[in-house]
Amino acid sequence: MASKTKQKTAIVVGAGVGGIATAARLASAGFSVTVLEKNSFTGGRCSLLTHEGYRFDQGPSLLLLPGLFAETFADLNTSLSAEGVELLKCDPNYNMWFGDGEKFELSSDTAVMKREIERWEGKDGFERYLAWLGEAHRHYEISVREVLHKNFTSIFNLLRPSFLRHLFALHPFESIYSRASKYFYTERLRRVFTFGSMYMGMSPFDAPGTYSLLQYTELAEGIWYPVGGFHAVVAALVRICERLGVDIRLNTPVSRILKSPDGKAATGVLTEDGETLTADVVIINADLVYAYNNLLEPTPYSRALQTRQGSCSSISFYWSLSRIVPELSTHNIFLADEYRESFDAIFDRQSIPREPSFYVNVPSRIDPSAAPEGKDSIVVLVPVGHLLNSSASTPISSAKGLPKEELDWPALIASTRASILSVIQTRTHCDALEPLITHEMVNDPITWEDTFNLDKGSILGLSHSFFNVLAFRPSTRARGCKGCYFVGASTHPGTGVPIVLAGAKVTTEQILRDLEMEIPWAEVKGKGKEVGEMDRVRRNGGLVSDLGIWMLAIVVLIASVFYVNSGLVVTWDWDRKRGWGSGRFDSPGLASAA
Repeated sequence: MASKTKQKTAIVVGAGVGGIATAARLASAGFSVTVLEKNSFTGGRCSLLTHEGYRFDQGPSLLLLPGLFAETFADLNTSLSAEGVELLKCDPNYNMWFGDGEKFELSSDTAVMKREIERWEGKDGFERYLAWLGEAHRHYEISVREVLHKNFTSIFNLLRPSFLRHLFALHPFESIYSRASKYFYTERLRRVFTFGSMYMGMSPFDAPGTYSLLQYTELAEGIWYPVGGFHAVVAALVRICERLGVDIRLNTPVSRILKSPDGKAATGVLTEDGETLTADVVIINADLVYAYNNLLEPTPYSRALQTRQGSCSSISFYWSLSRIVPELSTHNIFLADEYRESFDAIFDRQSIPREPSFYVNVPSRIDPSAAPEGKDSIVVLVPVGHLLNSSASTPISSAKGLPKEELDWPALIASTRASILSVIQTRTHCDALEPLITHEMVNDPITWEDTFNLDKGSILGLSHSFFNVLAFRPSTRARGCKGCYFVGASTHPGTGVPIVLAGAKVTTEQILRDLEMEIPWAEVKGKGKEVGEMDRVRRNGGLVSDLGIWMLAIVVLIASVFYVNSGLVVTWDWDRKRGWGSGRFDSPGLASAA
């Protein structure tokens, strides 16, 4: 009887957003939780850099999908405001600076968008914008309901009628750029409404059309900023963990996951200091590819993961300025004139573009506490290709990437720095920035890899191409290791702070179901007011529609089984055939790795 009431224990490896959120959820479900973090700070990439009164968000700086943040805190019986997190709405969303001297203001204010769009595409351009926004809204609603809150542990999860019914409405087989081109007729607006794929670490010419949902949430819900920096959200989750008794140990790197004598189940972890900690479940919030190849025993599957398409890396600059630069708003986008070539260099060739597209964040513009009075703190993120070689214990080189040892990194960083300083000054007509920089910090692909164990320095984990998401993405349950789970950017549902928060809920609920435990935040059936006849939803043609869905299910199942067993990687060439694209089947070592 005692064994049935014994408190369950959990170890979380990594104190990133996903790890901390999972720890809080498990603790609220009655677990005794220990979090082990290799660094001296929590939050992972969602952390702060500081220098003499200047504060910088090391990674994420835009709070999108605010509903997912609110949901996380509500499930833990609190709220952002109750935890002292104040959100400020960014207005405008961005200023976009073009090489021809023009500027486009992106805003959640419909009147502003009407003015900006009609400047370039006339009265009917705004109507087409509203139609595009309607499509992006469908992508958003379907994805939140059918993807972010559902697990895809096998290809059979793809056969859910509720998912299949909406599959083609998500436009997963068309690129964001292809979909935008159907609504916007000028190259300028096509760029304005497609650059957001960079959030997923993908080119707009490759990213599935589904991801227009990100720009929808910006335009419909706005971009928000937590006072004190993005880490304020993580700090609030840490406080919740502490109230719930979670033991968070910093500066405690883990060397490997311990297994049962038969090698089939996780029993705990071994720290680099030689300490053995046991637990009923182990949740890994470290980079998934790194973990499979360094914390778990190398297998054909772990080696195959190294050959999967990864997201980009970045060269990020953190500048302390001696005065305010009024020409820059909180969020600024500088797109390369050679738009397609810039993205091809990063995502197709995994190199550094001759002319980069980049993002400039000025946190002190919206939150004066980010810099001393009368001064600015500036973050510049320049997307670049990832590294050529994996950091795995038994590395497999990528076909493409930046060679870590062969490049002159100081010279490369210096040339990138000079390029972006010139572009900012030329396009905004601000005073020269270089004389204003009193202190600089830099993260490059090697820094990202070393500091956070990011495989190849990919800052957003694995890519989000169609065959790298849903059931094709590495599962939240570790392969071949019972009681071991993943949460974070490279498992389902994907990358980005709000998406990872949704993933923490998915992973925690999977653990609780596996252990046949109650889910504390589960919705009560019948909750809310009764639906009357006037408001009851009815779908016409249900029988015919459902027959079509089951026929589609068979097609999806056959295609999925073929893909999983083939060892092939599918990419889409959108230029060869408009709409669906033409599949290019490549086998970059998967078969040999197995």
